[in-house]
Amino acid sequence: PQWPPLCLCRTVAAEVRKQVSRERSGSPSSSRRCSSSLGVPLTEVVEPLDFEDVLLSRPPDAEPGPLRDLVEFPADDLELLLQPRECRTTEPGIPKDEKLDAQVRAAVEMYIEDWVIVHRRYQYLSAAYSPVTTETQRERQKGLPRQVFEQDASGDERSGPEDSNDSRRGSGSPEDTPRSSGASSIFDLRNLAADSLLPSLLERAAPEDVDRRNESLRRQHRPPALLTLYPAPDEDEAVERCSRPEPPREHFGQRILVKCLSLKQRYSISKKKKQTENYRKEQSVRAAPHWIHSSAPQLEKVLQQGDISECCEPYMVMKEVDTAKNKEKLEKLRLAAEQFCTRLGRYRMPFAWTAVHLANIVSSAGQLDRDSDSEGERRPAWTDRRRRGPQDRASSGDDACSFSGFRPATLTVTNFFKQEAERLSDEDLFKFLADMRRPSSLLRRLRPVTAGLLAAARCPVAPSVPGPPPPAPRLRPLNLLYVYPHSLNFSSRQGSVRNLAVRVQYMTGEDPSQALPVIFGKSSCSEFTREAFTPVVYHNKSPEFYEEFKLHLPACVTENHHLLFTFYHVSCQPRPGTALETPVGFTWIPLLQHGRLRTGPFCLPVSVDQPPPSYSVLTPDVALPGMRWVDSHKGVFSVELTAVSSVHPQDPHLDKFFTLVHVLEEGAFPFRLKDAVLSEGNVEQELRASLAALRLASPEPLVAFSHHVLDKLVRLVVRPPIISGQIVNLGRGAFEAMAHVVSLVHRSLEAAQDARGHCPQLAAYIHYAFRLPGTEPSLPDGAPPVTVQAATLARGSGRPISLYLARSKSISSSNPDLAVAPGSVDDEVSRILASKLLHEELALQWVVSSSAVREAILQHAWFFFQLMVKSMALHLLLGQRLDTPRKLRFPGRFLDDITALVGSVGLEVITRVHKDVELAERLNASLAFFLSDLLSLVDRGFVFSLVRAHYKQVATRLQSSPNPAALLTLRMEFTRILCSHEHYVTLNLPCCPLSPPASPSPSVSSTTSQSSTFSSQAPDPKVTSMFELSGPFRQQHFLAGLLLTELALALEPEAEGAFLLHKKAISAVHSLLCGHDTDPRYAEATVKACVAELYLPLLSIARDTLPRLHDFAEGPGQRSRLASMLDSDTEGEGDIAGTINPSVAMAIAGGPLAPGSRASISQGPPTASRAGCALSAESSRTLLACVLWVLKNAEPALLQRWATDLTLPQLGRLLDLLYLCLAAFEYKGKKAFERINSLTFKKSLDMKARLEEAILGTIGARQEMVRRSRERSPFGNPENVRWRKSVTHWKQTSDRVDKTKDEMEHEALVEGNLATEASLVVLDTLEIIVQTVMLSEARESVLGAVLKVVLYSLGSAQSALFLQHGLATQRALVSKFPELLFEEDTELCADLCLRLLRHCGSRISTIRTHASASLYLLMRQNFEIGHNFARVKMQVTMSLSSLVGTTQNFSEEHLRRSLKTILTYAEEDVGLRDSTFAEQVQDLMFNLHMILTDTVKMKEHQEDPEMLIDLMYRIARGYQGSPDLRLTWLQNMAGKHAELGNHAEAAQCMVHAAALVAEYLALLEDHRHLPVGCVSFQNISSNVLEESAISDDILSPDEEGFCSGKHFTELGLVGLLEQAAGYFTMGGLYEAVNEVYKNLIPILEAHRDYKKLAAVHGKLQEAFTKIMHQLQRVFGTYFRVGFYGARFGDLDEQEFVYKEPSITKLAEISHRLEEFYTERFGDDVVEIIKDSNPVDKSKLDAQKAYIQITYVEPYFDTYELKDRVTYFDRNYGLRTFLFCTPFTPDGRAHGELPEQHKRKTLLSTDHAFPYIKTRIRVCHREETVLTPVEVAIEDMQKKTRELAFATEQDPPDAKMLQMVLQGSVGPTVNQGPLEVAQVFLAEIPEDPKLFRHHNKLRLCFKDFCKKCEDALRKNKALIGPDQKEYHRELERNYCRLREALQPLLTQRLPQLLAPTPPGLRNSLNRASFRKADL
Repeated sequence: PQWPPLCLCRTVAAEVRKQVSRERSGSPSSSRRCSSSLGVPLTEVVEPLDFEDVLLSRPPDAEPGPLRDLVEFPADDLELLLQPRECRTTEPGIPKDEKLDAQVRAAVEMYIEDWVIVHRRYQYLSAAYSPVTTETQRERQKGLPRQVFEQDASGDERSGPEDSNDSRRGSGSPEDTPRSSGASSIFDLRNLAADSLLPSLLERAAPEDVDRRNESLRRQHRPPALLTLYPAPDEDEAVERCSRPEPPREHFGQRILVKCLSLKQRYSISKKKKQTENYRKEQSVRAAPHWIHSSAPQLEKVLQQGDISECCEPYMVMKEVDTAKNKEKLEKLRLAAEQFCTRLGRYRMPFAWTAVHLANIVSSAGQLDRDSDSEGERRPAWTDRRRRGPQDRASSGDDACSFSGFRPATLTVTNFFKQEAERLSDEDLFKFLADMRRPSSLLRRLRPVTAGLLAAARCPVAPSVPGPPPPAPRLRPLNLLYVYPHSLNFSSRQGSVRNLAVRVQYMTGEDPSQALPVIFGKSSCSEFTREAFTPVVYHNKSPEFYEEFKLHLPACVTENHHLLFTFYHVSCQPRPGTALETPVGFTWIPLLQHGRLRTGPFCLPVSVDQPPPSYSVLTPDVALPGMRWVDSHKGVFSVELTAVSSVHPQDPHLDKFFTLVHVLEEGAFPFRLKDAVLSEGNVEQELRASLAALRLASPEPLVAFSHHVLDKLVRLVVRPPIISGQIVNLGRGAFEAMAHVVSLVHRSLEAAQDARGHCPQLAAYIHYAFRLPGTEPSLPDGAPPVTVQAATLARGSGRPISLYLARSKSISSSNPDLAVAPGSVDDEVSRILASKLLHEELALQWVVSSSAVREAILQHAWFFFQLMVKSMALHLLLGQRLDTPRKLRFPGRFLDDITALVGSVGLEVITRVHKDVELAERLNASLAFFLSDLLSLVDRGFVFSLVRAHYKQVATRLQSSPNPAALLTLRMEFTRILCSHEHYVTLNLPCCPLSPPASPSPSVSSTTSQSSTFSSQAPDPKVTSMFELSGPFRQQHFLAGLLLTELALALEPEAEGAFLLHKKAISAVHSLLCGHDTDPRYAEATVKACVAELYLPLLSIARDTLPRLHDFAEGPGQRSRLASMLDSDTEGEGDIAGTINPSVAMAIAGGPLAPGSRASISQGPPTASRAGCALSAESSRTLLACVLWVLKNAEPALLQRWATDLTLPQLGRLLDLLYLCLAAFEYKGKKAFERINSLTFKKSLDMKARLEEAILGTIGARQEMVRRSRERSPFGNPENVRWRKSVTHWKQTSDRVDKTKDEMEHEALVEGNLATEASLVVLDTLEIIVQTVMLSEARESVLGAVLKVVLYSLGSAQSALFLQHGLATQRALVSKFPELLFEEDTELCADLCLRLLRHCGSRISTIRTHASASLYLLMRQNFEIGHNFARVKMQVTMSLSSLVGTTQNFSEEHLRRSLKTILTYAEEDVGLRDSTFAEQVQDLMFNLHMILTDTVKMKEHQEDPEMLIDLMYRIARGYQGSPDLRLTWLQNMAGKHAELGNHAEAAQCMVHAAALVAEYLALLEDHRHLPVGCVSFQNISSNVLEESAISDDILSPDEEGFCSGKHFTELGLVGLLEQAAGYFTMGGLYEAVNEVYKNLIPILEAHRDYKKLAAVHGKLQEAFTKIMHQLQRVFGTYFRVGFYGARFGDLDEQEFVYKEPSITKLAEISHRLEEFYTERFGDDVVEIIKDSNPVDKSKLDAQKAYIQITYVEPYFDTYELKDRVTYFDRNYGLRTFLFCTPFTPDGRAHGELPEQHKRKTLLSTDHAFPYIKTRIRVCHREETVLTPVEVAIEDMQKKTRELAFATEQDPPDAKMLQMVLQGSVGPTVNQGPLEVAQVFLAEIPEDPKLFRHHNKLRLCFKDFCKKCEDALRKNKALIGPDQKEYHRELERNYCRLREALQPLLTQRLPQLLAPTPPGLRNSLNRASFRKADL
């Protein structure tokens, strides 16, 4: 209803101001922040609905079919999986012993239990687990159809076989003549073949049927997922990304099995040797960390007499060739060998060693694998190694060698190095190996033993990085002990102790029979042995050893177990009475001490005597009485023990902890621990101390036993131990210990942490290993019933016991204050004991923890959160509670603790964000993941309330925060993680109608909304609130509301840190939508429409953000093209704020809105210049992609209802948004991809880091300021780079610069599909808008805007598929609303015609088919309205003209086919048979055909700019009677000139165009301020008068279709004049600029357009300033060009004056023309005539083409020079040109002075330069011949002028003056002044006619002398002292000259004084010269 006009006066200005600012700003801030239907501003979170209640209140089958799954989580959402552990060995290595102590038993149990996994069955569908990445996108993009685009199409792309026949028919027509002949106009249009016709085009169907048919066609073959075609979301933003932890695995490193296949010595003595592998990788690691290590096989042989060197001699000296020579010697050796083997077979001696460089083996194994499959032999000889040394080292590192491609390899080693007795230790070996890396002389010192070792290396067992293994939890039973004897020192031992062997035995007691077979045997021996010996070094009292013994520890090691070492002397020589071996010493190591395994290095004393009984419990360090010791009880035997055990932690703190826990479990008191005895009384205290001491444990064992420790701690929390009948509550101590253990494990595994700071081992522990301890309390078997004393349940938290008791029950309804008698075990209490729940304890302990512990927990909060979640899930799964209603699953107190916990952690996040950003980020993510997990387990409404509370906390802090952007970033990430829940859609209650069950107040959205555009009744509040971030929307779709609110707030103009937040918010929405697209649950259209409803407000958000989106459609103020158009049409509509017209309202509100200005409402009030931070191109494009997703998937009916409710400005902005979508996704063509590929630069990570720093405020503001000033852009926004604007993929899919051809093909394919789909979605939406508009009053303006969008879509680069649908829509629009084009603005019609014609000329036949159909219908429609289609006729002709003039690759042959198609339609159209329509169509087609024929000619001359412009000029002249077309062609010419850089000519074209328009306007009506037709422009150019040809007889101004273009208006005239002024300025013709503005200023003054006037005067000031300062401007250079020869056709014998760019040399133009015509006519045809004499045609070769080029100068008569004062005057408006040709009577050009004649030629042109073309025909020619004396007079006058100029020059130029003087008075000047005087003045001429000349020359000389004198005087004043001599010389020369001339100048001619006889004419006058007119 309209307001009465009085209301306006009553409206308080302030109110209007508010209203307008809200309207103007498109309601982003003011209305967004505070107006929502429930009055909750966006910055606050609404109270969510009670989720569980909503679900309960809805019947389960409320939704049809597929939608039912969206209502509630699936029943099988959670499940429990038991996964057996993988075991590497065929049998598990579990001890068979039954008598295991508690610790071993616990270890064994732990290693065989299955993994317990809580599986969320649908979690894999969440974005966190199956993200959309570039790779997955590419997978989904397979099978896309290829879209056909005009710019990619090469030839005629045909869609069917009929086309090819057509074209054959057409080209075979008899009239077909070659094009180059210029005769293509003969082409008969009738004989051409038409394209296929659209079958139902001519039928007249109802508009609804047409729409329905179009829609069903549009819906066919559409890609289901739009975002699959868009680049994947940014990986950097994916904070929700996580993956399931890998199952726990031990680190195995690379394992290689080395097998000795054979060892050959060339003689049979090889039988003497025994080989053993001794491969110690660990030690090689330490020795050579830089290269994959050498394997050093060591050879030993049977012990024999003699040291190593002697024993090696035979192997090294004897050669195979000498076998016969050494026969006896060999036999002797063989016998000796047999003897030794028989006697000393069990002893070995060191013999030799070699090294194999593993890196070579591994890498060559891989290569061999690639080259061939055969197992070739590889010879890693050391010589080869040395050669490759340095490069190997360079490539070393972790990746230097990969085992992945390793295949079994066989190698032959030929060189061994003999051992040296004193250098046997490992250290010595490492030194050798290190030396081998260096090509030194060391290897020469080592004596090689030649042998053949054939060894096989098998594949590695488990791949991993070389280097020391990272600590990892023990996951299988292992119990190994390694013994390394190092050295023995018996130098002080008396007696025969030289060949020493050490025997090692593992003893369980002291009896020799108690040696256990636990020592691993060597190859080819038994598996386990009871004893082992070290090799013997001959005659050495202090041997070193390199042996390693590996022992298998028994499961239970007791106090009596020990290692016994016995030392023997072995006698090599068989002597009678001498034993083979003599024991010479004993020592031992007891293995247990205080219950701990003893390991490490030992230096033991050795006893000479057998140890006494019971020695094993003591160490050898104890001096037992009566025993003799070597070297008086000093340590002489050095040995080291290392254990690899999963039973013995080898750490005192862990040992003590485990021992205490097991003692408690066994209840075996009293118990001895070290020196103390534990009783029940002090065990609690010890246990607490032990818990506290766990933080001191060393990292490696702690990590190895982490699973054990955590299991035990959990058990202590859940199942408090019972001591002396009392429950000891260790919850707090255990919880703190857990925090410290987690912290330590994290620290020691820091390197392995994932991106989120989680330790994979701990994550795997929770996911796989953690289980709730068994439900039954495990009391020791047969133990008496324990008395429980409830009173000891005291806690540190200060809560009363009763409260605690009740709390530990699981939902117990019994009395919490239950008192229990101390002496009885009550059922209730047992239940209490059994039912402490870990999650409840954890929550409680966390809430009440002390600050020190809390710090540790916060660092690794994720661990405790995940532990709680798994505990809760197990509690539900094992207790069969999943069927319980969610509200009853967990007790209220636990939920209270959770609330407190979430609150405190949230507060930590907020407070730490400025101190420790990294921690805040980790905590924030952990909290979000925790809440997300809770959504699967507990009451969802409760979780939402937690989220809301957290938001409130953040909001409170935001007000005071120094850096809100950091907080907002965290909140955004928090929201994003929450939204990544796999049931996100269900959590938003998608299917409920948007009316909350218990709304706090009735919906009042209707009061805030304005009256709608199209419906008379008020908008439907339900629909409105679905599309806005209204209260009901945010309440019901809680998570979607949060996400979109974040987006809306980030996009607000005042948002902080906007650039980063835009990206984060948009990326979050994009990522979710991508997830929906790929989610199989939402594949059906109905379901997806339901999902899309969650994002409807995105449309309003994007619409309001429009002014800050990146403008892809590049153009001034183009973002709000249509909104502004609609806003200005609202003046009489009364939509805005009731009825206030925006201009009036703005005036009241104090806005500076000029009456005629069309500011767009969506731009915001011009006063408040807060456009906000513009979005980057990438963010804008992604946001638009999301908008298109919503438009594609939302329910069309819903969109239609919404569009109906929009106000006009909102609808305008929506159309702008669609316009922008078209521009953003426009296809750029394959070439663009190739170009980008060469330009793409890497995204600078450093830039990103700096950006985040700046925004999150981690660097100081000052530094930031300094940096900004350096790089002028506050955010270093990369989008500012110009070329990126036209780039399609702002985010290149990868940062690699060089893409393969296939990748680029694929990218173009995807981009083509994206462009097509985006455009089709826009088209669908436009159709919806059109349907809503049908009934409205404002439909003209809206439809105009819709049509503009359609036109833009047809004008941009589109695929054939889209164009079919787009053109169908355009046809439907025109048929429904013809008045749009034919009654209103002509511009739309002009645009449409241009676009249709362009598509009619397409190479792709389907596009042509549709375009010609559209064009035909357009004509028919126009005809039906007014019985002629003058408007369309005119527009089509103009469009074709401008198309032909401006488009480079225009295909006229295809357009001809379209013209033929249109003719065919006209012939077949039965409905209009009786009218003149068909005839008119035919006329138009033939007219267009003619224009095309000219086009062909233009194409031929494409390379010849002069000819091309001439043709365009001719076409333009042809349209002298059709002003619109002439104007079009003048603009075409201007465009072409500007392209060629001829700005003066372009300006002239615009002046002519303006004159044309001025003529037309003068005919219409007489306005004082307008130019009076062409005459007004005469001062700018005399040529302009030719435009006056337009007159009444040609044109009646009111005829339909004439002068209807936008230029034939005052505004158009102003535009043309401004363009002309612009071109003149660019050409430097500033004086002409002034003349142009003289015509423009009166018009602007009449319009009171002061802004433009200010600009014009500013430009004038600039122009005048430039005239003053640019002294030497350069204009054109002119040449006469004559063409001679039949080959030139029209040009033969034509003369032209060419205007060339300034300072063009004759050679340049000559070269250009010669080259151009040579290319055209062929070599040796074109000849340049070198002189400028008249051309005699008869002497020329008829087959050749001749060009004569002469330099000409502008010529002015004396009277003209009076007016042409300035340099500009003498270079503007030129019509006459002069050139001189010297000649002599005998034909030579130059001769002696008396015979030197000169011919002066004057040329006049048709038009004055500059003109609208650069060459003008010569229309008149005049020749004058000068006699020798006249030539002399001219020369002397010229010289005198030069002298005068040089003398008077200001400022003076001494150099110039001296040069001129030197040329005048210098004695050596050839043909100088003196010679001239001597020739012509020596004698008085006989012919009286020549007296005058004689006298004139004499006067000239007098003048000349005078000027020389002036010049000398001036020079004297200018020179310095250094030039005085030079000046004197000049003066002397001058004196000589004057003296010589004196007699010649003084002789008088008396006849001259007599009167002139009447017959004598003044031959110096120009008219008296002998003329030669041509």
